[in-house]
Amino acid sequence: MKIFIVILLCLFSLNAFASQKAVTENGDVVILKEDGTWSYEEGKASAEIEIPVNTTAFKKDKKSNFALKSSKTNSSFSINPKKWKFKKNENGHESAEYTFQLKNGDLYGMAISEQVEIDVEELAKIAFDNARDAAPDTKIVKKEYRTVNGHKVIYMEMVGSIQSIKFKYLGYYYSNSSGSTQYLTYTSTNLVEKYKTEIDRFLNGFSII
Repeated sequence: MKIFIVILLCLFSLNAFASQKAVTENGDVVILKEDGTWSYEEGKASAEIEIPVNTTAFKKDKKSNFALKSSKTNSSFSINPKKWKFKKNENGHESAEYTFQLKNGDLYGMAISEQVEIDVEELAKIAFDNARDAAPDTKIVKKEYRTVNGHKVIYMEMVGSIQSIKFKYLGYYYSNSSGSTQYLTYTSTNLVEKYKTEIDRFLNGFSII
């Protein structure tokens, strides 16, 4: 299980701007430009892909009372310290600023922060592209806008497999003038329902200070 978790961590422990190409949910290859815009690789006319909006107001759980602050952006991550343990990246080389693990469980999380602002839809596309580079069968199964603690984010779920182990990523994507943040949880697909409450409480600890 530890090997599986290390591989999954590596999927997103890549700089968000390492790739210049991305694959849409429809399988089209697009070219990502430095100014944040994109175009289809084969010259296909661009068309807006509307992301649905979830009108529910998502709020931090009362027991998520231990706040970790990003040193790169103005993002904050509130967790329940009785449920979660965490580790802060001290070497400056890994993309994940914080990594998390549910105590006595196989649910994991990470906070990836970068000081570069990028359009949030492009950020989600690049995250998908990076995941698909490592696990070619990765698919987006859900994507929507949410308002979390008063801030608009993209929520995205991805599924894929590595070495015949099926995994699922669930996370928030956010960007503003202070930089970009990916706040994610991941586990094997058969455990998602078991941990659904903990996943929601963990993700809704995301806020801007």
